[in-house]
Amino acid sequence: MAESTGLRERKKAATRLALHEAALRLAAEQGPDRVTVEAIADAAHVSRRTFSNYFSSKEEALFHGDTARLRRMLDLLHERPADEPPWTALSRAALDLAADVYDDSARSWLTGRRRLHGHPGLIAHQVAAYTAIERELAAELARRAGRPGALRSRVLAATFLATLRVAVQHWLEHPDGSLVDTLGAALAEAAPAPPADGR
Repeated sequence: MAESTGLRERKKAATRLALHEAALRLAAEQGPDRVTVEAIADAAHVSRRTFSNYFSSKEEALFHGDTARLRRMLDLLHERPADEPPWTALSRAALDLAADVYDDSARSWLTGRRRLHGHPGLIAHQVAAYTAIERELAAELARRAGRPGALRSRVLAATFLATLRVAVQHWLEHPDGSLVDTLGAALAEAAPAPPADGR
């Protein structure tokens, strides 16, 4: 039973990834506004109904990779030592993710992805996706600090996500070095001062 469940989950993950990659490819070729859910489903060789089982919109399909990576980073943050300073924990989680995911083989994917960043029709969905993750990051930081709802945790989460976005964009515009190095430099630049109460 566990084996069949595992196979079913792998098939679902493969279908989700195929739809995401088809959405990215079509958006890069035609522009996001011209892509339809039907075209994405056709390109992934599934039905429109199957698309709807995985994504609620073409925008969600386009941002699936971003959302999955942000969720993985949240998992990595959960795994960091509880007594680690917040910015250190965030930075190490981000650098671990970058080392695992954004290697040289991902450069062409990221370069194609750059065409979608800032597109007027996608900004609202991107902001919504980042806002949801920001809330979860802030909650995790507040939990680790033992201070639920702390303003500092919210500011750290927002600053951290903005730093990631700027670092990736800078790397795409200046791809001479590695993303890990660019990300490390950006995180060091953005590191906050310790809180006034020393906590």
